Amino acid sequence: MIAILEASRAGLLSRAHWLNNLLAGVIVGVVALPLAMAFAIASGAKPEQGLYTAIVAGGLTSLFGGSRVQIAGPTGAFIVILAGITGKYGIGGLQIASLMAGIILLLMGLTKLGGVIKYIPDPVIVGFTSGIGVIIFVGQWKDFFGLSPAAGAEQFHEKFWSLAQAFPGLHVETALLGGLTLAVLLISGRILKRIPAPLVAMLIATCAQWQLQWDGVATIGSAFGGIPQQLPQFQLPAMSVSEALQLIGPAFTIALLGAIESLLSAVVADSMAGTKHDANQELIGQGIANICSPLFGGFASTGAIARTATNVRNGANSPLAGIVHTLTLIGIVMLLAPYASLIPLSALAAILFVVAYNMSELHRFGHMLRTAPKPDVAVLLITFLLTVFSDLVIAVNIGVMLAALLFMKRMSEAVGIEQQAHDAVMEELDDADFTLPANTVVFAMEGPFFFGAAARLESALEVIHGHTEILVLRLEKVPFIDATGLQSLWDLLDNCKRHKTRLILCGARPNVLEKLRRAGLAGQVGKTNVVDRIQQIAVDITKK
Repeated sequence: MIAILEASRAGLLSRAHWLNNLLAGVIVGVVALPLAMAFAIASGAKPEQGLYTAIVAGGLTSLFGGSRVQIAGPTGAFIVILAGITGKYGIGGLQIASLMAGIILLLMGLTKLGGVIKYIPDPVIVGFTSGIGVIIFVGQWKDFFGLSPAAGAEQFHEKFWSLAQAFPGLHVETALLGGLTLAVLLISGRILKRIPAPLVAMLIATCAQWQLQWDGVATIGSAFGGIPQQLPQFQLPAMSVSEALQLIGPAFTIALLGAIESLLSAVVADSMAGTKHDANQELIGQGIANICSPLFGGFASTGAIARTATNVRNGANSPLAGIVHTLTLIGIVMLLAPYASLIPLSALAAILFVVAYNMSELHRFGHMLRTAPKPDVAVLLITFLLTVFSDLVIAVNIGVMLAALLFMKRMSEAVGIEQQAHDAVMEELDDADFTLPANTVVFAMEGPFFFGAAARLESALEVIHGHTEILVLRLEKVPFIDATGLQSLWDLLDNCKRHKTRLILCGARPNVLEKLRRAGLAGQVGKTNVVDRIQQIAVDITKK
């Protein structure tokens, strides 16, 4: 409980801070209410399962996470993945995948992988979050407009076409309630600064349907039979070995996306609250939350950026606010659950429209398209298109792979291998009584000597011919060397031996020199041919 201990040491659990955290917790709990139900329905689960997820995961993340003000629960980023898992394996499969993802997150935190997640580049993150936003937006047309699309569509373009064909049969009253909710969301967010816009919009749409009693408007009651007025019950999900093996891929996807979003949310919280989160502990907390959530009727959760930001804006500065958020949701379920059956699904769809717009980050996407280097734009568009038209797992994997290849290409291009002029070397030696032999060639290498730069070394050294007596390879500006770099030096040494050329390795840093010794290269080159400074070459040749 690092966050709680740090908050206690900082005096943030004292009575002076209780009121701000209590108010923030209540407000963010109210904000979480419609979102948790909407995300659950869009993920193929029941609305109460979204509430159970927010209750269990939110409380455990506040207790065991690495951020003082993080709020966790169901999020929009998960909708695409979770809906796909639910459609293929059922809600039981979704809960098993969530539990397995929790174990993976826990192991990631225990093995200190929290810092690795931040190396996923922005074009990949923006590409798949924008793609998810598009999928969520189109996926909510059915409930927002009251459409009845033909069954059987699986791919995005098939679903889009099916929904487009169903538009002539839209349900007018459902669409009017959805439009009313959307209008209230947009207007109340500007006017009522302290009251959550999703709650206001949902209440107005619910009251309108309650008064008008429009036929054919789908509600939580008509679609799911309402929400049970009880707390989540412990239940082990039934799991077979074969099913667990099939869900390894989806579980890793949930874990990866959960880690990314949770740590991004923690970074946002740090910038707003002036705190510093523990990335590894945050993954441990998210792991515990995702293990326990499906055991109490919930599913996958992660740090929620919007709810965390709301928490901080309303004065939260300790995990107490997150705990109050959980207690608020418990109170709502126990006292107001019967009234949830009146909530129109079109109202929840309108809320998800706004979530999809915020997730898509159109301004950031457009800015990156206009200003980023062309290779990064290509990664952005490929990730986006694969997310929308193929699969999020494939999109993230290919996006990260392309970004890694692009990075390696840039790194290899940044490696410099140049032949130094004879006069420049003599000026550096600053010894009027010494002259390098005319058939001495000096090369200086700058940058990491890794597999991407090995070919450049071979190309640069093609100028060496059999008449070269001494070849000096300067390594002062080489920060590290990998196995391929070592093999390139072995090849170079063999080539020098064939042509009776003396190879001198000069200025290797301690870490590079240690690798040369462990590989046996230093011994094969010869003790006198591995020197710290180029001046030593002059002294050695003069002696001989």
